[in-house]
Amino acid sequence: MKHCYLMLALLGAIIPLGVFIPWLFDNGINIGLFYHNVAANPISLFAWLDVLIAAIVLIVFITVDAKKRQVTGYQFAILGTLCIGVSFGLPFYLYLKCVNGRALLQRG
Repeated sequence: MKHCYLMLALLGAIIPLGVFIPWLFDNGINIGLFYHNVAANPISLFAWLDVLIAAIVLIVFITVDAKKRQVTGYQFAILGTLCIGVSFGLPFYLYLKCVNGRALLQRG
């Protein structure tokens, strides 16, 4: 399963960044235009708010679960969620849980 999670994390980074990076090259770091595009219509605003709430929930989940299960490297999943998005952060955290679980089994 760990390879599946890692592949999904890579896709979760490549696909969204494949859309965002060209926009960034075309428009530069233009926060006003970015906000204008996010709030351009109700559907686009709905999607962004949905992702924002999902990211907050994921960060809370990762923080609590990682401390409970002693998952090392969970901070990278949080950083990935903040920098790339939930599409990377969630599968990467699940990958870390698989890797950490195997390490615990081998040590135990």
